[in-house]
Amino acid sequence: MGSFRTKLLTYFALIAVVPTCVAFYGFDTFANRRETQKVDTRLRADVRFAVAGYAQEIGAAERRATPVPITVAIQRLLVNLDPRDTLVAVRNGEIVAGPMLGNELPLAPGLPAEVDVGGHEFRGVLSSALASADGMQFAALARQSELDAAQTSARLRIAAALVAAVLGIGGLIFLLGLSISRTLTRLIRATDAIARGEWSERVEVRGHDEFARVGDAFNRMATQLEQRVVELEDERRRSREATSRFADVLAATHDVDQLLRVVVETAVEVTGASGGVVIGPDTEVARTGELKAGGQVLELPLRAARRDFGTIVLAGENFDDATREAAVSLISHAVVALENAHLHRVVERQARIDELTGIANRRAVEEMLRGELARAERFGGDVCFVFADLDNFKDVNDRYGHPFGDVVLSVFAEVLGETVRDVDIAGRWGGEEFALVLPGTDAEGGAAVADRARRALLHREVRSPGGDVLRLTASFGVAAFPACPDSEALVAAADDALYLAKRAGRDRVGTPDGVLAR
Repeated sequence: MGSFRTKLLTYFALIAVVPTCVAFYGFDTFANRRETQKVDTRLRADVRFAVAGYAQEIGAAERRATPVPITVAIQRLLVNLDPRDTLVAVRNGEIVAGPMLGNELPLAPGLPAEVDVGGHEFRGVLSSALASADGMQFAALARQSELDAAQTSARLRIAAALVAAVLGIGGLIFLLGLSISRTLTRLIRATDAIARGEWSERVEVRGHDEFARVGDAFNRMATQLEQRVVELEDERRRSREATSRFADVLAATHDVDQLLRVVVETAVEVTGASGGVVIGPDTEVARTGELKAGGQVLELPLRAARRDFGTIVLAGENFDDATREAAVSLISHAVVALENAHLHRVVERQARIDELTGIANRRAVEEMLRGELARAERFGGDVCFVFADLDNFKDVNDRYGHPFGDVVLSVFAEVLGETVRDVDIAGRWGGEEFALVLPGTDAEGGAAVADRARRALLHREVRSPGGDVLRLTASFGVAAFPACPDSEALVAAADDALYLAKRAGRDRVGTPDGVLAR
């Protein structure tokens, strides 16, 4: 039942065909009863006429004193009876005159009924009154086959009339469904065209019914939608042009101070001011042009949410409403750019700083190592790389939990940061592993720095949440350039030295020459 036409035909079957079948059953029953009543009425009339006629024959015979044979009387009576009926004389339930002589006739007086006489089916009526003093009665009989034929004929006429009615109604419903289906098809096609962006598509409206009103409403909607699309395209074009011009300026840098200089210069150009200045929370940040006295001053705050970048002050002879609106729009874009620049700086810092320990992350360590190696290759000198790993750190996590393990990592990072110079970098390599990049330091100097950090950590007391005092130890691995020609070799050598220190009992410094004694 996917299409509307199929649904309509199904509904027609439910609301037309089924009631028609019920109506046929009712009309058929009524027609059968009507045909039976017609036969019964005719038979009763025949019986009454036969009884009355026979009584007259008997009376006339008595006046003439001449007996009248019953067969003769029946022949006379048949002349005036319906030729389709059979008249018989009955005495004590037996046919004594007429056709089927000698057969039993099991009929109750006055009650029409179906009887079998001589192997034939009849519809008969027996007179309730006696035709003579000797108990004579008359019965009128009609063949049941004639009654059945009449009922069948009536049934066929009713069926033909109902079939014609059903076909007529079905044809009307089909035409109605076809009309509705075509209207809906036009609406669907127009809707699909609108969905494809063909805004000029309209529905052909015919008549004044509900579908015509739907078509009118659809056309009005399409017209308004087309106008709105045109307006949106114009607004989008103007927005793209304005955004493109200003975005080219704002995209020049992610440096907030430089961006503020670009903003004040653009604001002065857009508003036609003689000069402008950006005043930060504490001091003047950027200035352009001349702030002449005696004119108008336009102050616009540079604020984004809770962040305050200062205030821009523009000086000029006159600022009308359009100029002020343009300045406000420009500043709103500038604030977004300033906030993005600030977030870029934050993200850039986060990309280089380990969030847990606050020291450099692995990416920053690797970048510095590559940079120092490139400088050493070009100008000569040493570069030392140190791996550091907390001893038995898994036991700390298992015994005291990961939150306390994070505290231990932060303490170790603090020790490393206090140990190295300003030109050095201490960073977290991953997990409980840390790394040091020591420019201008050979393997011996790097081992000394590592041992100093080892001893500093050994004397640093850390108290657990339960009050236990922990003595932390770490193992170190040292490697240096130019003995290791590149960063990969340097990292691999330091890692080998670290595991050498681990195998020697931990809390030691491993070097290319061996493990330093504690």
